[in-house]
Amino acid sequence: MREAPEMDYEVVFATLEKVCQDNISVFCGPSRLPHGTAVERLVTCVKQIQEHGRALEPVVTSFTAVYHHYDFDAQTPGNGYRTLVKVLEACLLHIIHKARYIASSYSNPFFRVDHNTSEMEAYCSALCQLRALLHLAQQLINDNDCGQLYSLQDKDLSRSFVQEYSSMHKACFYGRCLGFQYSPSIRPFLQTVVISMVSYGETYGKQQSGLGTAALSLLTSGKYVIDPELRGAEFERITQNLDMQFWKSFWNLTESGLLTGFNRIASKQVQVNFTMTVPPVTLRLPLASDPRLSVTVSPPIAHWGPGPVHMRLISYELREGQDSEELLVLSRAKPPPISTHLPWVQKQPRSPWLLIHFHGGGFVAQTSKSHENYLRSWSKELNVPVLSVDYSLSPEAPFPRALEECFYAYCWALNNCHLLGSTAERVCLAGDSAGGNLCITVSMKAISTGIRIPDGIMAAYPATLLTTDASPSRLLTLIDPLLPLGVLTKCINAYAGMCVCRTVQPAMGSSTLSTLSRDTAMLLSDLTQGASNWIQSFLDPRRTSGRSLSRSSSQRQTETHMSNQASVPNSGAQLCYPQGFEPLRSESLAMVNPTSCPVIKNPFVSPLLAPNSMLKGLPPVHIVASALDALLDDSVMFAKKLRDMGQPVSLTVAKDLPHGFLSLYQLSKETDVAAEVCVARIREVFEQENPPHDLVEET
Repeated sequence: MREAPEMDYEVVFATLEKVCQDNISVFCGPSRLPHGTAVERLVTCVKQIQEHGRALEPVVTSFTAVYHHYDFDAQTPGNGYRTLVKVLEACLLHIIHKARYIASSYSNPFFRVDHNTSEMEAYCSALCQLRALLHLAQQLINDNDCGQLYSLQDKDLSRSFVQEYSSMHKACFYGRCLGFQYSPSIRPFLQTVVISMVSYGETYGKQQSGLGTAALSLLTSGKYVIDPELRGAEFERITQNLDMQFWKSFWNLTESGLLTGFNRIASKQVQVNFTMTVPPVTLRLPLASDPRLSVTVSPPIAHWGPGPVHMRLISYELREGQDSEELLVLSRAKPPPISTHLPWVQKQPRSPWLLIHFHGGGFVAQTSKSHENYLRSWSKELNVPVLSVDYSLSPEAPFPRALEECFYAYCWALNNCHLLGSTAERVCLAGDSAGGNLCITVSMKAISTGIRIPDGIMAAYPATLLTTDASPSRLLTLIDPLLPLGVLTKCINAYAGMCVCRTVQPAMGSSTLSTLSRDTAMLLSDLTQGASNWIQSFLDPRRTSGRSLSRSSSQRQTETHMSNQASVPNSGAQLCYPQGFEPLRSESLAMVNPTSCPVIKNPFVSPLLAPNSMLKGLPPVHIVASALDALLDDSVMFAKKLRDMGQPVSLTVAKDLPHGFLSLYQLSKETDVAAEVCVARIREVFEQENPPHDLVEET
């Protein structure tokens, strides 16, 4: 993707200094303005911003001199160091814009001094925390070899990074400053997600149905819309302390019939879209080196023995084999939604291509249903059947269950491609986040088993290192509303089997009508209770005073800034900040369990740690990463590793987008462009002249 010209940071810092001085002159000049304490707060805040800017300019200069050494190549600028500087730039530009507005509008009778002061205080807090992150990144540069983004050997530094995250203040990034680093078209969506999450978190755990919880959350969300400080404080509490079941429950709201119904209306209409269950039977596949010989592939067995694998078939056009009795008998819907009854639907011949998809969701949430929107579009644009695998989720099904099921689904698809509407002359694996990890590890398993490998992989923002090892991009977990470190570690520990929870097998065939009637009855009760609570929260401020700040949190942070600098908690003692500087601290420590289980170092869990011998022979790997993703360095380092081995690999870095941008498809122009890059990479796999399995057969 085209790279925008680099900002002249000398000009940015000079402009920041000037606008700060302009504001100080306006409010401290001979004609003192009668705005009372608000003006005093504003002047104090502007002076702090001025001090941060002066300290940061040489730090940024040092980064810009070296961060190109950490790129994948000269044509693909992108790594965590660049991203940190880019995020800082976005923060500075917001401050400059707001300061100019204040200096030019303070005499306007409609000027809201309290509001604008709170805005500046929030960005001052954010700037303070970003300054701390850049100092941490400096230590990474000093401790790592040139070109290395991870501290894989320095466990003390990684442990200190986790401890520092636990104590640092984060709420400022989820209140007034929410999403400042992203594309403007994404920010309203992020605000909606955060408000939904904090509202859901307030009602989570109460004795009511999922539908009732969502209804009550809707009614309690109003206070988080009008009070960004309360929203930030509550989001920090939720991301630090709520358990894995909360995150599974919240993320799985995307599976609700209402949301998926809207998605289906907005997305491409397809002729074939149904789920199926493949029974656990032993498969036999030909060896790639000698098709006259075969190898046995057992069904998934980890944790609870042999079990079926669930999948979804999506096809824009009805193709031969897709309406066969042999396939339809596997359908989980009776009758399956096949458009054979429509007279204008003509059955097309089998496609030479087959796309196998593994969805994201941190290994703990979502199914193919959540990803239908872009999968339908891919099926049309590529004119290819899509098989998406609904693998079992952690923590109920930790590693290696998901990998076993995905590998089994891949093998089953090779043997039964004729039922899926394909001849499988070209097979591509595609996945995002956790699904990108599974694309790589399924291919590694195909190599080790000796069967045909896929013809290529398209991995969007894949997780290739499931540890809490420090890297510059992972410092973004402090400010990322979609992937905070506390949530990331919960997902990793769940997949590694370190999350203690009850193992509950989903009940197949439960009565949807009885559930709906029960939810409806509870919904009426919850609406009444929720409305009462929502109104009462405005009438009685004491109800929320226990969790929120009695005044503007950004105001109190400004007032206590100097005392914070004088008090350094033990958790950050191993990390050194410049004399006289200390980041803002949270009122309560985050509960972050570092990933210490040996399982996370298994090459089939963290492919970045795999020896070259296990990666040799991978098909072409096309990685589409995001510059503002905490997992960016995973993509850069894995792409470098494959390139240095001589393996075919490409890396594209999308700008100004968060982790999970495929789920935001059709939300903005930027997400659509990034999704088009993913489609282009998949098309490259299908249209390549000499795919890997052809070369093996020729030899």
